Amino acid sequence: VQLQASGGGLVQAGGSLRLSCAASGFTFDDYSIGWFRQAPGKERESLASIYWNSGYSSYADAVKGRFTISRDSAKNTVDLQMNSLRPDDTAVYYCARRRLGRSSYESWGQGTQVTVSS
Repeated sequence: VQLQASGGGLVQAGGSLRLSCAASGFTFDDYSIGWFRQAPGKERESLASIYWNSGYSSYADAVKGRFTISRDSAKNTVDLQMNSLRPDDTAVYYCARRRLGRSSYESWGQGTQVTVSS
């Protein structure tokens, strides 16, 4: 099982991007899906997560009000809508899953690069 992030690119400050996390091969109701990012020289940062069965979501303070996480049951994807992007949002963005009742994320895939120019 692997999750694949896509949708990254180059955008000017103030612009928007929509990332998508595609997944297959497991029962989504048993998991939450999280979005993360890692900038060069920095630790990986948790951004947002969503419980697949309930849709309950949470956000890091750094992106609250700018980013929105959502799920699409028809496509089996979890999207991250990113608005009002800033240069410090530049990073590689990843998604991963966490089984309900467990503390760690798993099934990390290749990330997608987001670059925000000033």
